[in-house]
Amino acid sequence: MMTSIELRAVEKWFGEVQVIKGVDLTIKEGEFVIFVGPSGCGKSTLLRMIAGLEETSRGHIMIGDRDATSEPPSKRGLAMVFQSYALYPHMSVRENVGFPLKSAGLPKAEIDAKVDEAARVLKLDAYLDRRPKDLSGGQRQRVAIGRSIVRDPTAFLFDEPLSNLDAALRVEMRYEIAKLHQTLKTTMIYVTHDQVEAMTLADRIVVLDFGKIAQVGSPRELYEKPANLFVAQFIGSPRMNVMPAEHATGVTLPAGTVSLGVRPEHIKLVDPGAGNLQGKVDVLEYLGADTFVIMECGAAGQVTVRISGDTALKPGDAAGLAFQTGTLHGFDASGLATG
Repeated sequence: MMTSIELRAVEKWFGEVQVIKGVDLTIKEGEFVIFVGPSGCGKSTLLRMIAGLEETSRGHIMIGDRDATSEPPSKRGLAMVFQSYALYPHMSVRENVGFPLKSAGLPKAEIDAKVDEAARVLKLDAYLDRRPKDLSGGQRQRVAIGRSIVRDPTAFLFDEPLSNLDAALRVEMRYEIAKLHQTLKTTMIYVTHDQVEAMTLADRIVVLDFGKIAQVGSPRELYEKPANLFVAQFIGSPRMNVMPAEHATGVTLPAGTVSLGVRPEHIKLVDPGAGNLQGKVDVLEYLGADTFVIMECGAAGQVTVRISGDTALKPGDAAGLAFQTGTLHGFDASGLATG
């Protein structure tokens, strides 16, 4: 069971402060959509409005064919997974996962069957008799997800579910959540501040900026065709280099372009005097498979170049920067893409 979710001109005010500023969005059945943006952009507030945990000041929230704007959370058929696991420490994994069904008065045999199925999907079979204190952070998060799965929700809402985990566990749990979506095929809405999570998990990403949608699209669309300077610099790591367009030589850009954007991997270091820009090596960041070369380029500012493997360059060395044709981004004075 799954459903579509539609936001129609939704707004949220806290007193005199408007935090969600007229959002229109349709999330299709079975789609994995991620809300991403910097702290304070409104992504968690928007998710809580969908869940019914925050009141919608204006507009409508449609779940399937019905208007759920005024419905309490319990009537919306959604399951929310929070950053904190919120497990009962005195209960076993089996009891924690089955708790919503026990509260709803389901027969024990049905509860056990649903818990066993959730445990199988989440690879928790061997941990059903353990208490939360005997589990790793990743296992506890899987238990929290299992507690949502047994309710057979029409959609899952995830609010920064991996932010309490260390780097290695985050990667592992990203894989687990991707596999979970493939298995369940249920609509999922996921909030994160981590654009790597967004790029690797989402069917579509919603980039939010101060309570408004800056752009909606697939990870590839946002990366290759950012609609504005904000999205261009938010999506991609290291972030896109942006410089005044007049400082790059030999580059043809659309009319109205004042800023030139070029991603670190689309720049090649060449001999001094060659290329589209000149600079000196300031800092080298060696990461094994890649090296980030941070160049000082005078009036064009600091430019990061991503190269494969190591380099013989050292701080102070001069080099030219050659931009890969067909990968450049132009932006006008208001920050909108020019082509």
